[in-house]
Amino acid sequence: MNVTTEHVTNKGRGTTRIPNKLGGEKSPYLLQHQYNPVEWYPWGEEAFSKAREENKPIFLSIGYSTCHWCHVMSRESFEDEEVAELLNQHFVSIKVDKEERPDIDTVYMTICQASTGQGGWPLTIIMTPDAKPFYAATYLPKNTGYGLLGLMDLLSEVHNGWTQNKDEMLETGNNITQVMKRDFEGRSDKADVTKDLVGLAITQLKQRFDHDYGGFGNEPKFPSPHNLMFLLAYSSLEADENSLFMVENTLTNMYKGGIYDHIGYGFSRYSTDAKWLVPHFEKMLYDNALLAIAYLETFQHTKKSIYKTIATQILEYVRREMTDREGGFYSAQDADSEGVEGKYYVFKPEEITAILQNDDAGFFCNYFDITKEGNFEGSSIPNRIHATELDPDNEKVSRLCNYIYRYRQNRYKLHKDDKILTSWNSLMISAYAKAAIVLQCKEYADVAEWAVDFINTKLIDKSGQLYVRYREGEAANNGNLDDYAFFCQALLNVYDATFDIKYLKQAIDFADKMLLDFWDDINEGFFLTGNESEELIYRPKEVYDSATPSGNSVAGYVLQKIAHITANPKYKEYADKQLRFLAGQAKNYPAGYCFAQLTFLRALYPSKEIICVISNKNDNITTAKTVKRHPHENPEFEDLKEYMASHYNPNMIVLVKTDQNQEELQKISEYVKDYHTINNKTTYYICENHRCQAPVNKL
Repeated sequence: MNVTTEHVTNKGRGTTRIPNKLGGEKSPYLLQHQYNPVEWYPWGEEAFSKAREENKPIFLSIGYSTCHWCHVMSRESFEDEEVAELLNQHFVSIKVDKEERPDIDTVYMTICQASTGQGGWPLTIIMTPDAKPFYAATYLPKNTGYGLLGLMDLLSEVHNGWTQNKDEMLETGNNITQVMKRDFEGRSDKADVTKDLVGLAITQLKQRFDHDYGGFGNEPKFPSPHNLMFLLAYSSLEADENSLFMVENTLTNMYKGGIYDHIGYGFSRYSTDAKWLVPHFEKMLYDNALLAIAYLETFQHTKKSIYKTIATQILEYVRREMTDREGGFYSAQDADSEGVEGKYYVFKPEEITAILQNDDAGFFCNYFDITKEGNFEGSSIPNRIHATELDPDNEKVSRLCNYIYRYRQNRYKLHKDDKILTSWNSLMISAYAKAAIVLQCKEYADVAEWAVDFINTKLIDKSGQLYVRYREGEAANNGNLDDYAFFCQALLNVYDATFDIKYLKQAIDFADKMLLDFWDDINEGFFLTGNESEELIYRPKEVYDSATPSGNSVAGYVLQKIAHITANPKYKEYADKQLRFLAGQAKNYPAGYCFAQLTFLRALYPSKEIICVISNKNDNITTAKTVKRHPHENPEFEDLKEYMASHYNPNMIVLVKTDQNQEELQKISEYVKDYHTINNKTTYYICENHRCQAPVNKL
């Protein structure tokens, strides 16, 4: 453990601060708290042993490094000597980074939501020395007021209760744990996958849809891109204009709002208002990955260039600000700079005038609604809400935005959470792979492959164990279901973008690991944690979509696609079981399971399989005597690439058989052995809805 001290100058006198137990951690969030007066411990046996030996309850605080309200609670309470004295004297205090330990976060957030009806971060839990919770809340101010219990009063009440009536608190902890274990480990409802179930999800989304500004429900409004992906797929398969309208209306209004960074690109996490004007300014990797995919697919389906432009801007933001030099993607950027939320992103007219010439400044302020009155705490968030026409490719606007972007770069730098997470990286890999396909751009495929290489070299050990997080040379924490499912999905997408069979093989290999380590043999479905993971108070099984699709839904999608590719009854059996499990969970509120609905669409609607067979006998670049070209660079693929780019079909499977890969491909998909070239030319075998057409040489 490398623990460092911090030298602080105070009125000319040097003082040295000694870090608490978080000083040896890698998590940026935990390191933000290493110099708190609170004697924090990381999650681990040392903290639990201390609690048992000293007969103290545990104060558990869960958050993440770019969380605004986590910063507020830290400033108000965890940096406060009075609060620290109470915590240090009467509690054992544990800090957890929810992004490093999503398993711990899921267990205790579910308890908070079940007991209070609310959730969010920072998450505050008070529990017994054996980790059984008896109190749950989110943000708490230091002192009681404005209808909120203060942390000082809470800690005093809990201490008195623990001293005088500990048995009651222990019983509460036991009861809560037993209920959660019964309800969440034992999820076993099954149902048939039907068009009625899909139709009910569509109806529920229509009922919650905001016809004025897009999105679903009341503020705060979240992008929820997997809802849009489902609606787009449904609109394509059913020719449903209403579903397509919901997608386009939402994507357009989000882009117009302040939730989109018109200067540096990328989306913030959510909007505090219905118009998407005032965001919660933190930017998350997963939001931008999923939104890039949604914009790309919508461009592919509608051919409207605005969606292509927005998608490429998102990917440019990620390349410019969120990409590690070794190939991984960082997790998030903070909402706060200099302790003020949004300060980095807002402007005043006089500031723009000082940067640009007068005519350009006036044009810019008018274009982006930057006014003297402002729209956010006296300043202005650039937005296009009042625009009647959108022209994101406007060269003048792009040139002026570039000036403002360079100016903004000199402001106080935003904190960046630079840990690299397997699950979120996998989502961004899928986004770059999708861009490579839709935009026929090899550079995007290169980025996707580079990031896969990063995971393979930094986040998978020699035994094949996948890890959650990498930072500063260290991979840590056994992978959860999301890591395996999202990585499998990414590998399948990179195969589609490159036709390199190694990605298909690895996807199947990790799907096998996922089945081995996470499958529930009794009730079916997948647990969040693997068989070898740390045992918590119960083993969670996450099914409902949150800001990202649930691991169970993505696992179902992966199994379904692999079953299609391989025609292996093993994968078909597991895919069918998983879909029935998902349907059983989704039946009460189908709109909460939109990524699962995508898998239902694949099961319910006709699929399309394209087997492309290429003979490289006349292509001397791919002979053993010369350097082999990347599979996707083969000119024989041009026809197929153009077809894949121009045809949006959520139920399409593409396999490519070449002289070089035929032996390996036939091991994966035995049926391709019967497919050969005709007339010594590239040949396509096309099957739809379980019926195959005569082979052709041209798509």
